[in-house]
Amino acid sequence: MKNHVYKLIELTGTSTLSVEDAVNNAVRHAHKAVKNLRWFEVVDTRGDIAKGRVEHWQVTIKVGFPVED
Repeated sequence: MKNHVYKLIELTGTSTLSVEDAVNNAVRHAHKAVKNLRWFEVVDTRGDIAKGRVEHWQVTIKVGFPVED
């Protein structure tokens, strides 16, 4: 088994639908620029309220990927 070293980046995804959609938006966009994304951790969740309802979700995640030799 190979010993991996991982790099972490922090991203904030947004969505008008849900927390899950905000995470997926962040991962989908990061996937276009960063190879081999392996895992994520939700570190913060925020949102905007309008007229007594959640209008917009913001989710900050840490994303890990292996550092290539």
